[in-house]
Amino acid sequence: MKPFPRAEISAAALKSNLRRLRELAPHSKVMAVVKANGYGHGLLNVANCLSTADGFGLARLQEALELRAGGVTAKLLLLEGFFRQSDLDLLITHDIDTVVHHEFQIEMLEQQTLAKPVTVWLKIDSGMHRLGFNLAQFNAIYARLMACPQVAKPIHLMTHFACADEPDNPATAKQAERFNEMTQGLPGFRTLANSAAALYWQQTQADWIRPGIALYGVSPVANDFGSNHGLVPAMELMSQLIAVRDHKAGDPVGYGSYWHAKQDTQLGVVAIGYGDGYPRNAPEGTPVWVNGRLVPIVGRVSMDMLTVDLGIDATDKVGDAVMLWGKALPVEDVAEHIGTIAYELVTKLTPRVAVCMD
Repeated sequence: MKPFPRAEISAAALKSNLRRLRELAPHSKVMAVVKANGYGHGLLNVANCLSTADGFGLARLQEALELRAGGVTAKLLLLEGFFRQSDLDLLITHDIDTVVHHEFQIEMLEQQTLAKPVTVWLKIDSGMHRLGFNLAQFNAIYARLMACPQVAKPIHLMTHFACADEPDNPATAKQAERFNEMTQGLPGFRTLANSAAALYWQQTQADWIRPGIALYGVSPVANDFGSNHGLVPAMELMSQLIAVRDHKAGDPVGYGSYWHAKQDTQLGVVAIGYGDGYPRNAPEGTPVWVNGRLVPIVGRVSMDMLTVDLGIDATDKVGDAVMLWGKALPVEDVAEHIGTIAYELVTKLTPRVAVCMD
């Protein structure tokens, strides 16, 4: 018997999405971003499934070490870089590349003697103003890294876009122009494009692209769907009905009793709630999929349960499957109803949700 709630992960969809991204960026290598537990899809399972990717991007050293312990031998890149001097020996031991975005990291590199140089991706702040060296600093920082014996040569170069998920916003083109002007003629790999840029800003694809959410079949752009780009949703979040109840017009349901039925109906109780990572703030009307149709959430999402209005003539029964998002109900659509982004929905699932790779 399958556990519930569960996130059913399609290996076929993940592989299809990687192939599609290669088609869209035929001249680029793919740094598959698998941070945040593979965007909620399971870190090691996703990496093994995407073994033909050219490398994997991660946020934290522990994620990279988990992949190495699991037998993954591909290139690994720490997108936030290292935080402590002791991390440097681990980077060397486990052959992990690192982003360098701040002077404190350079100081640590200069102060430590390593068994061999570490591979560095120098992050340029071309306009996002979150991490990276600004354009005025770049030449001095680059020279400093070139002079550091602990840094492998050539130095690779990267930036990150602030507005790539806004296809009509000229900021992305301006950031790319700044980056290209600053790095023109320098050796090493270049990487600019995240999922949104890979899909919408072809001129930014460069030597490597760094797709994250697109690998999982989800569009990074508002009012868009992964399917519009030939991508396939990789996750279906499933649970089941644990009660079906007759409900009278005017009666409330759930904490706070703020929802009242406008007419006689049947309510279904679904075994999933904010303790599983489903958002407590999901408003009335947020859809779920039951027996081939959309039905709305009513009442407040609880820790372990939520309630849906099945309708007066419903024939649904206890044990029937409920899809919270998936192929029949795109996560992008659910996110829009809730007022969040699909990234948050898929990454915030808690360990109570079983992750099952097919």
